[in-house]
Amino acid sequence: MAKVIVWNLMTLEGFFEGREKWDLGFHEDAWGEELAALSSDFGRKAGLLVFGRVTYEGMKAYWTSTQEEGETKAFMNALPKLVASRKLTGSDWNNTTVTADITGEITRRKAEAGKDIYVFGSAELTESLLAAGLVDEVMIAIAPVTIGQGTPLFKPNAEKRHYALIAARPLKNGTVILHYGVKAAA
Repeated sequence: MAKVIVWNLMTLEGFFEGREKWDLGFHEDAWGEELAALSSDFGRKAGLLVFGRVTYEGMKAYWTSTQEEGETKAFMNALPKLVASRKLTGSDWNNTTVTADITGEITRRKAEAGKDIYVFGSAELTESLLAAGLVDEVMIAIAPVTIGQGTPLFKPNAEKRHYALIAARPLKNGTVILHYGVKAAA
């Protein structure tokens, strides 16, 4: 059975993007050789990447046009991708499927044997999957920076949830990676 793992970077105050969509300048405060290595590791471990529509549009625009070369670009373009959207009906990005029934599709794919399912970005999608009990683990890189305003990764009105610490790893640049298991509702 595959695990669903949410991965994101956020600021100390909990924002995964700044004031505007795709305001991700703080990622530079977290990025370095250690996160680059982790990114490559994700590519080797992932069987499926999952995005909400907005994250998908940004990821597709970047990874299909960047001149950057390397493992991350290779796996982002090659791995199977699943997009949660009620607006899109298809995609021209390699190995991409679009679904309006993300919880049904994740439930089905999670039951299959295989590599893990990674959810990148996508705060709204993350909340939906957490509410449906489909997330197994949450990994967050906390960048050593505050930005004052932005979009929170975890929604303020979400239900209370409990997490079990799997690992906490400080990086040389001050970023801390927190890795939690999602505890089942009591």
